[in-house]
Amino acid sequence: MVPVKRLGYVAVKRLALETLGWTLVVLGIAALFLPGPGLLMLFAGMVVLSQQYAWFEKRVDPVKRLAMEGASRGVQTWPRIAASLLGVAWLAGIGVVWGIHPPAPAWWPLSPELWLVGGWGTGATLLFSAALALALLIYSFRRFRGSPYDHALEVERENARHAARRLERQQRRDARHGAEPAHAPSRPGSSPR
Repeated sequence: MVPVKRLGYVAVKRLALETLGWTLVVLGIAALFLPGPGLLMLFAGMVVLSQQYAWFEKRVDPVKRLAMEGASRGVQTWPRIAASLLGVAWLAGIGVVWGIHPPAPAWWPLSPELWLVGGWGTGATLLFSAALALALLIYSFRRFRGSPYDHALEVERENARHAARRLERQQRRDARHGAEPAHAPSRPGSSPR
């Protein structure tokens, strides 16, 4: 019998993971249209949720491929790297200006209270996004510079990983129901043992 304390831990862990996952998904979708690494946050949220929901597992791979292809393309030429660095600097600069909150300029058509709403809260978010974008640029440079992302190889790895997970799930189901264990499907052209 499972102790009640263990069940409470499992429930709290599941709630925390789901909250984190859905928060990252929502923020990632928002950041696709706002400054920030939207595709990465969306991918991170989907990875967290794929631990809780099997149907999310299949939806993670296309987002991962898009994120990796974009990261790879972004560091293959020096003009793209320079443009990314300028974007990071621009985002950080906007964050600092937003935090300092200078008075509204004369050309501002709305109320001065609506100029750079949020102060350092918004500025800190923009600075965090700039730091995250810089970290991702460095990661992409180190990982993909000179060796672009291979889409076909990644699809092959994903298919193998999904087949292994399906087999593992089937073996667990068989073990619960006392059935014969499932065997790995043989590859075409290989002889059975």
